[in-house]
Amino acid sequence: MDNEQYINMNPNILVSIVNMKLRDFYSNLNALCDDMNINQEALKEKLNSIGYTYDEDINQFK
Repeated sequence: MDNEQYINMNPNILVSIVNMKLRDFYSNLNALCDDMNINQEALKEKLNSIGYTYDEDINQFK
């Protein structure tokens, strides 16, 4: 998937996918976004729109 597909995805599904990838494959959000070529600010805004923010300490959106 590319940046546009992630950003246009249903945010409830997106948060599940992103948290799974953070848990299983990436040590932080920067690594995920760099590797997957995702605009980090756009991702944060999309997930913030449904009440999720990134927590660096637990490496997931809550």
